[in-house]
Amino acid sequence: MSDSLVERYRDRLPVGPDTPIVTLGEGGTPLLRAERLSEQLGLELWLKFDGANPTGSFKDRGMTVAMSKALEEGAEAVVCASTGNTAASAAAYAARAGLPAVVLQPAGAVALGKLSQALALGARLLEVRGSFDEALTAARELGRRGTHVLVNSLNPYRLQGQKTAAFEIVEELGRAPDVLALPYGGGGNTRAYALGFDEAGAGEPVIVAGEAQERRSTLASAIRIAEPAHAAEVAVALERTGGRVVSLSDDAILAAWRSLAREEGLFCEPASAAGVAALRAGGVERGALVVCVVTGHGLKDPETASRLSSPAVPVGPDPDEIAAAAAR
Repeated sequence: MSDSLVERYRDRLPVGPDTPIVTLGEGGTPLLRAERLSEQLGLELWLKFDGANPTGSFKDRGMTVAMSKALEEGAEAVVCASTGNTAASAAAYAARAGLPAVVLQPAGAVALGKLSQALALGARLLEVRGSFDEALTAARELGRRGTHVLVNSLNPYRLQGQKTAAFEIVEELGRAPDVLALPYGGGGNTRAYALGFDEAGAGEPVIVAGEAQERRSTLASAIRIAEPAHAAEVAVALERTGGRVVSLSDDAILAAWRSLAREEGLFCEPASAAGVAALRAGGVERGALVVCVVTGHGLKDPETASRLSSPAVPVGPDPDEIAAAAAR
């Protein structure tokens, strides 16, 4: 298998023979059978772990196409607004392309793992005194002025790259699942999956999108987006597939996050567990074949993992003391 997502799906993507492909080996992420959660939920549940992409999130699928096209079209710089994952991906692919990247982030709203990535990769990081939505408005204006290419999911090339996850699922399962569950922040990924399954021609799953009840303040920072940019298109996709949005408390998201880690061995950032949380809310027919998209790696948000887990227990280098402490 080629190490480039664009090369694998070139005939389904808006690239030509002269497009310079900017790649870090994205795509081809694991589809894992969730044995324990399948039994608990009465489903045949599979986990599409897109946290295995190069920068640790699904954003890389779209960024390879968006950055390749930006380079082809003569871009001199790129810009994005981000709660973290887009920033890390844009910074990495811009560095790979040799382009400057400007990242606008809402002040105090980005997890340490993502912030560290964007800084280490050389992005110009600017903290906006305002919300993500205000940062995105500013990034869009820079894009309209022609000084920077916008690489948020409003860039249509992003969605083209992200749709490839649907192709991979169909290839591995031999068909589309009955249900697709995933987190719902800005809605770009939901829209991209709907596009991908439609193009795959293997049927469209019912889409179950898990959003935070408190969009402005949820601890699931990757979906802390008050006004989803793709809300209208998501509504159309849900109506077409018979799907729905499930609004989730932070407690429900964290419970699903713990289940993924402790019962399936999958460490993800809290927002990435929103799809599982939505499934646990019920409403899916027993025995259904379900794919749940896990969008980002747990190392994206180490502070939350550390804060919500039991601390290490200090012991001396004595086997009996160690055995006693381990048994507690």
